[in-house]
Amino acid sequence: MSRVEHLWERLVHAALRSAKTGFDAFGRPVGGIAGNVPSSLANNRDIDAILRAADEIQDDDPNVSRICFVFLCEHAYSLAQNLDPNSEGRGVLQFKTGLMSVIKQKLAKKEGVSIDRSQDIARLQEFYKLYREKHKVDELREEEMKMRESGVFSGNLGEYRVGFVRNEGKEVYPLEVIAFWVVIAQYDYDLERKRVKRRRVFATLKVIGTVLEQLTQEVSPDDAERLIPDELKRVMESDAAMTEDLIAYNIIPLDAPTITNAIVSFPEVRAAVAALKYFHGLPKLPGDFSIPATRKADMLDFLQCIFGFQLDNVSNQREHVVHLLANEQSQLRILEETEPILDEAAVRNVFMKSLGNYIKWCAYLRIQPAFSNPEAVNREKMLLFVSLYFLIWGEAANIRYLPECLCYIFHHMVREIDEMLRQQIATARPANSCQLNNVASFLDQIISPLYEVVAAGGEAANNDNGRAPHSAWRNYDDFNEYFWSIHCFEELGWPWKKASFFLKPVPRSKNLLKSGGSKRRGKTSFVEHRTFLHLYHSFHRLWIFLFMMFQGLTIIAFNGGRFDSKTIRAVLSLGPTFVVMKFFESVLDILMMYGAYSTTLRLAVSRVFLRFLWFSLASIFICFLYVKALQEESKPNGNSVIFRIYVFVLGIYAGVHVFLSFLMRIPACHRLTNRCDNWPLVRFVKWMYQERYYVGRGMYERTTDFIKKIQPLVGPTKKIVGFDDLTYSWHDLVSRHNHNALAVASIWAPVVAIYILDIYVFYTLVSAVVGFLLGARDRLGEIRSLETIHRMFEQFPQAFMDSLHIRLSDRTSHQSSGEDVAKSKFDAARFSPFWNEIINNLREEDYINDLEKELLLMPKNSGKLPLVQWPLFLLASKIFLAKDIAIESKGESQGELWERICRDDCMKYAVEECFLTLKLILTEILESEGRMWLDRLYKDIEESIRNKRIHVDFDLSKLPLVISRVSALLGPLKEEENPVSVRGAVDAVLDLYDVVRHDVLSINMRDNYETWNLLAKARTEGHLFSNLKWPKDSEMRAQVKRLYSLLTLQESAANVPINLEARRRLEFFTNSLFMKMPAAKPVREMLSFCVFTPYYSETVLYSMDELQKKNEDGISILFYLQKIFPGDEWKNFLARINRDENAQDSELFDSPRDVLELRFWASYRGQTLARTVRGMMYYRKALMLQSYLERNASGDIEAAISNNDATDTQGYEFSPDARAQADLKFTYVVTCQIYGMQREEQKPEAADIALLMQRNEALRVAYIDSVETLNDGKVQTDFYSKLVKADVNGKDKEIYSIKLPGNPKLGEGKPENQNHAIIFTRGNAIQTIDMNQDNYFEEALKMRNLLEEFRTDHGIRPPTILGVREHVFTGSVSSLALFMSNQETSFVTLGQRVLANPLKVRMHYGHPDVFDRVFHITRGGISKASRIINISEDIYAGFNSTLRQGNVTHHEYIQVGKGRDVGLNQIALFEGKVAGGNGEQVLSRDIYRLGQLFDFFRMMSFYFTTVGFYFCTMLTVLTVYFFLYGKAYLALSGVGEELQERAQVTDNTALSAALNTQFLYQIGIFTAVPMILGFILEQGFLRWHPLMDIAVVGFVTMQFQLCSVFFTFSLGTRTHYFGRTILHGGARYQATGRGFVVCHIKFSENYRLYSRSHFVKGLEVVLLLIVYLAYGYIDGALSYILLSISSWFMALSWLFAPYLFNPSGFEWQKTVEDFRDWTNWLFYRGGIGVKGGESWEAWWDEELAHIRTLGGRLAETILSLRFFIFQYGIIYKLDIQGHNTSLSVYGISWAVLAVLILLFKVFTFSQKVAVNFQLLLRFIQGLSLLLAVAGIAVAVALTDLSIVDIFAAILAFIPTGWGIVSIAVAWKPLVKKLGLWKSIRSIARLYDAGMGMLIFIPIAFCSWFPFVSTFQTRLMFNQAFSRGLEISLILAGDNPNSGI
Repeated sequence: MSRVEHLWERLVHAALRSAKTGFDAFGRPVGGIAGNVPSSLANNRDIDAILRAADEIQDDDPNVSRICFVFLCEHAYSLAQNLDPNSEGRGVLQFKTGLMSVIKQKLAKKEGVSIDRSQDIARLQEFYKLYREKHKVDELREEEMKMRESGVFSGNLGEYRVGFVRNEGKEVYPLEVIAFWVVIAQYDYDLERKRVKRRRVFATLKVIGTVLEQLTQEVSPDDAERLIPDELKRVMESDAAMTEDLIAYNIIPLDAPTITNAIVSFPEVRAAVAALKYFHGLPKLPGDFSIPATRKADMLDFLQCIFGFQLDNVSNQREHVVHLLANEQSQLRILEETEPILDEAAVRNVFMKSLGNYIKWCAYLRIQPAFSNPEAVNREKMLLFVSLYFLIWGEAANIRYLPECLCYIFHHMVREIDEMLRQQIATARPANSCQLNNVASFLDQIISPLYEVVAAGGEAANNDNGRAPHSAWRNYDDFNEYFWSIHCFEELGWPWKKASFFLKPVPRSKNLLKSGGSKRRGKTSFVEHRTFLHLYHSFHRLWIFLFMMFQGLTIIAFNGGRFDSKTIRAVLSLGPTFVVMKFFESVLDILMMYGAYSTTLRLAVSRVFLRFLWFSLASIFICFLYVKALQEESKPNGNSVIFRIYVFVLGIYAGVHVFLSFLMRIPACHRLTNRCDNWPLVRFVKWMYQERYYVGRGMYERTTDFIKKIQPLVGPTKKIVGFDDLTYSWHDLVSRHNHNALAVASIWAPVVAIYILDIYVFYTLVSAVVGFLLGARDRLGEIRSLETIHRMFEQFPQAFMDSLHIRLSDRTSHQSSGEDVAKSKFDAARFSPFWNEIINNLREEDYINDLEKELLLMPKNSGKLPLVQWPLFLLASKIFLAKDIAIESKGESQGELWERICRDDCMKYAVEECFLTLKLILTEILESEGRMWLDRLYKDIEESIRNKRIHVDFDLSKLPLVISRVSALLGPLKEEENPVSVRGAVDAVLDLYDVVRHDVLSINMRDNYETWNLLAKARTEGHLFSNLKWPKDSEMRAQVKRLYSLLTLQESAANVPINLEARRRLEFFTNSLFMKMPAAKPVREMLSFCVFTPYYSETVLYSMDELQKKNEDGISILFYLQKIFPGDEWKNFLARINRDENAQDSELFDSPRDVLELRFWASYRGQTLARTVRGMMYYRKALMLQSYLERNASGDIEAAISNNDATDTQGYEFSPDARAQADLKFTYVVTCQIYGMQREEQKPEAADIALLMQRNEALRVAYIDSVETLNDGKVQTDFYSKLVKADVNGKDKEIYSIKLPGNPKLGEGKPENQNHAIIFTRGNAIQTIDMNQDNYFEEALKMRNLLEEFRTDHGIRPPTILGVREHVFTGSVSSLALFMSNQETSFVTLGQRVLANPLKVRMHYGHPDVFDRVFHITRGGISKASRIINISEDIYAGFNSTLRQGNVTHHEYIQVGKGRDVGLNQIALFEGKVAGGNGEQVLSRDIYRLGQLFDFFRMMSFYFTTVGFYFCTMLTVLTVYFFLYGKAYLALSGVGEELQERAQVTDNTALSAALNTQFLYQIGIFTAVPMILGFILEQGFLRWHPLMDIAVVGFVTMQFQLCSVFFTFSLGTRTHYFGRTILHGGARYQATGRGFVVCHIKFSENYRLYSRSHFVKGLEVVLLLIVYLAYGYIDGALSYILLSISSWFMALSWLFAPYLFNPSGFEWQKTVEDFRDWTNWLFYRGGIGVKGGESWEAWWDEELAHIRTLGGRLAETILSLRFFIFQYGIIYKLDIQGHNTSLSVYGISWAVLAVLILLFKVFTFSQKVAVNFQLLLRFIQGLSLLLAVAGIAVAVALTDLSIVDIFAAILAFIPTGWGIVSIAVAWKPLVKKLGLWKSIRSIARLYDAGMGMLIFIPIAFCSWFPFVSTFQTRLMFNQAFSRGLEISLILAGDNPNSGI
């Protein structure tokens, strides 16, 4: 790009962005009194417009404008006073007071003076005229009309027509003159300024005119006529008409003039608008029904009239339906320009998609749809019904989560319409269902009653903020499933009548010991009881399979592996096992439905009890037969008849089950049974075999190692069972007379746990291998380095054209004709604009610098050169290498020389291009004799090449001289023409002539003597090159500059780009070009889509205060970013804003624009909303570019003008047609739930969101606005869903405001936030994006390919969710971030690849997924929102989609950026949330139904990839517990030592194998296998990548960074929260912050977070290991180490990982501060209002809050009993008791413990209570201490009590005390009543103090050594930050922290 073009680009961008940096279009700061109107003023739009006009006129002549300003402010005040006279609304009083103060300030107004309105009208009228004259309104009107007629601009902000100029609608000049770019840029900038000015002037005039009209109402009609002449009225009406394009609209301006936006000129849009027109047969609208003058009445107006839909809802859905119809039509064919009419197929497709769920619902209930046969509905009615459905949906609010309820409403409303049409009434009237007092209101009469019931009956009032048991209240699913029965028609009727299910329930009981409320309404068909039994209930087939397999393998193992008749008889015991387990399932069916019997259909209840009866009889009968058969077989002369009967019955039973399984699961058989549903027998069998729901129907798809673990246990088990004389060292109560059952259990328990775990390990390994192979098949990882990009770049254009570009006929013709060069050039010409735009965006993002950008850019390839011109980074230095080869080629032939050059393709291309480009340039600039010399020279060269004499005819050793002379010529030529440069060019070309003539040429010149003689003469006379023709064409200038670069770049560009992120992105993009993807459709024919981002209060844009705020180490976020990210990004940023790279940060703060750029630079490197918005807006940018370059194919007028350069992208962002096309296909809605509140409170987040809207005109923000109004004298809060955008003034412009029935947040916040705003989304698809995500321009180019997957065959059902690959961009922040990134990357790539295909069980795991929008919004939305149960709301979208016959796929040729948590505390909170969410999923009906309805293999896959993963994780930890408690039992009971001595039974390979498996899983080996395979696939086996330590080398590096410690710690996190959630609940959304971890976390904070989840459990494991070491039989130290190393590793990881991964965790200064803070926290007693972070007591109460239910208390009590084993066992090991095993010994130990507790109470007696007898208390304490010490001394001296016994007793009493505390806190209400709570709290504080000290002492010890802190910093962060941190600490000599 030439310098002038570059200036032009900068100038236009500056013009466009001037209003986006906090300034308006004229450079003035945005301010004034407008924009501060409280939302509680319902009519605030009018007030806001008036105040904006008042702001506008203040800059006029103060003497004249002052009066008008006051009038406007007074009028705004009167409007506010009328709307809220008592100032009850939020912010109204402050607003009115402020407005009145402004009025009094502007006009010294006296109270009580009467107002003469006639004078006011006269003055305002005079000001109106003066204002028109000053701003030359008549001229502005004329300009406006001309611009509208010519269509130069559209109604959107900042649209330009660049590339040509129009004059009276005719094309004039193509922009071939370089200087003309600057003229056009200035012209466009001025044009935009004038347009904005016109809009403001006309808007101000309209407001003044409106105020004039309203003032005239306060005077008599005669005075009004006199004061405002008719002529002025006409002028005012004419002026007001010019503001029609200011009417707020979202995408399509349906209520504005059609000439103001290019989008309404599209034939498909015009056809869609026309299709909705009022059709014959509809009753006419009442006369008082208001319709805008800019459009005609349509069928949505009719629906609004009869049903009372809100006006903004109607406007919103009108655009929605038009948008759907237009896009559907464009996918079929492009309509004719004149009078376009929608195709019947387009209308029917929208009809069937929109009402598909309703039609299926009718079929399920066996009722006729309201419109009878869908195929017979005519076109107009189809559109009418679609409009009706979307109007219902748009106003349904929370009822949108009840899709079948919407079907019910729609069904009856269609009937009402049909009845109205049958009656053929003349005028439309309100429908009976929606009217009250002859006024229709759909919201009040239909939605509000439902909302009140849902709010009071479940989601809000009865769930106790999520703390109530799920079984005690009804959630959204319960209400929706009520409509799955035909009985809803009988009970509800139409209009609504109260039914029993919809009665408001009695509030729950507050008695904490009760699990639920009383007199409540039951749930529907499913109850979410809190129990682990759900795992069996939902996946009973898996557990039956595992149990029966284990039983069969055990039988075979106990029979020595023989398959004789005895073994077969034993194996046949599987029959009774199966029926008994099925009986257990039927029992669970009855128990789990408790709480829903009263409301569940009697038929469903009957099925449950029939199944129970059937399995009861079957289990009794089969068990009886089997027992009798065994008894007969055991008799000496037994009869085998019974055994044969048993086998026969079992065979029939099994055969029937197999037959039914085939019938229900095989697709062909399933379809057959569906056809036979009318047969009672078939229906009964299906009903008995499988529950029938509306969802989950038709869920089918196209159609010896364990013995090794069990065998070693057989012998020891037989021996242990056979020992009857084992000696127990304690008083045994269970095992002695029961074949040593506990000893057998202690050996078998860990092996059984690993047996259950093995299948998951097998799945992990196999899925990793399968995923690896699938990825290799899809060609992932083929391009993984810059070297590969260099090598394969020649293939990129063709691959791009084959995959990402639309099909072109021209390209096909080139292909058929075999013109390889022409085809390659054709492909390169169309590839280059896209590649260059990618490079430009990398530069804007500061990943590359200006030089790298120049090297990476690709020429247009649209010129005359007969070759492809490649980017300079491929060709850099190649000319000099070729020169060296030529110089060294003495003695070689021409062929050998050329062969050496051709070994490097890039070198060959560089040589060819230089040769041809030089000829082209010289031909352009030379004339007469110069041209003759050039022709002669090139003819001689070409002839020498043909004769293969180039090395003979030319002296190649002189090539350096030639190159230097050509470079000297090109240097001046690339500059602007001036005398100096012209003289330099002439001298250079003369030098070139001389060198060539005298030094290079060795040919015989006699053949062309005349020519050479003429040239010599001209040279002598000095006019050979005297007249150079200076290159002025932009293309020629580019060629000159490029050739100059080729001849001067001597350094290789093999490492360009240097930035690792830029490399990764280019590698992935170029690799994806070779992957399989659907063909791209033209933008006009592609599916439309919307991006949807929920936002609450996270960081939008970093403020300067946040960036500069330093932590205790003096480290700011800005410093952190400069060091943690590659330094080139900071330098590139400084270069981009024209700052020196060595500039101090403070120098940037002088310029507001630089400050803003700095804020954005930092925000784009964090997890901020600004980063997300920028990334998602790349979709629009990509679509504009694609649409602009496809204009030839569409044949539009713009294409005709620039047809001679189809690849020119100059100004594509400003093309109205391209922008309109992009807006029709793409929308972006950010749902900022509390934006209205933030704006009113003037929070910085609101200002930042407004700034984002100003910078991104297509961005829409939806939010919930609460408005306080007066109703019967009471303040009432109304809620509205609002959509806003930025207007030309830089303020918010409200587009839609839809009233809600109440507070929309009934359930979980995030899905409710999505639900309220989803009505503002558009398109066929919707991509859900979190606000911590990013996107890239090059990936946005593939979006239309991805959307084509919806129309691609992916099995029986079309896709409904498209999974998208994620790239975790936070991996470079720290080692923890790297672990999390690698783990997450393996899951979102390889893991989901396998889940989608071949397993077909992928759900929805996050937010890059793309939904079939219409499918999901008509089936409940894109998430579920019930409190707590749907805490992981995302995955339920996948569950719902699958159950409703959807199909979820996964695609890896496109990626979206994703941020993850980077600190251990953030990661732990996130994993805790996910684990808790999975615990809630276990209880959900979705998991149950999927587990029941999937075929067996999909069910297993589904289990192990959802809740089964977390259960197996928990089982991994439980394996350690089983092993250690088993060892503790064997050690303490004394059995272990005796068994070892007798039979060596504890030394078996099965136990060792189980422990090895557990350890490998624990440290993350099995987690790492998919990770390693994934990175080997994509990055190489041994390749080192600085961003991602990968493959083998990377995994070893991660081990040195303690990744195994991290994985083990995460294991504990997931186990704790998953188990606790199922037992007690308590799952909740955790706000992790998503910020940068640059600060030290205090010891007390870590202790609070991990005390119960990790520290207590870790110390318990340590205690078990000590007991095993002290009392177990250990065959040497090595044996103990091998058996316990995994347990020690787990315990130490759980205890110290939070401090290992804590920044500066071992710095002595911070350690001292941490100890001080921890002790303050521990002993601060707290009180009312004190938070857990301030006081131990408050924290302890918070930690106990999850124990609420009776079941939870019982479970906690049972689990706590394990702590009493220690005392029971250790007491019998004391020397003092000898060999006494009586229970009295145990009783005495409790007496000793009681004495110790009494002593503790004496020494901790409250000093406040003892204030009056302090002396006595101290005496008692001292006496007690002396007596205790004396007693111990006497006991040691006179009895067998030893010092070892004392420590052993302490070891015994510690867990007992903790067990007492655990049981006491479980029964806290009871303990409080007994008055023991303070004692329990004191003991608990002592335990926490002790645990804290045990953890703190090693940390303090390590902190003594400075190298430990240095090592830890290097471990956690990369070296750049570590060095920066140390330098910062050195420089900050006066840091306050240094004085600690």
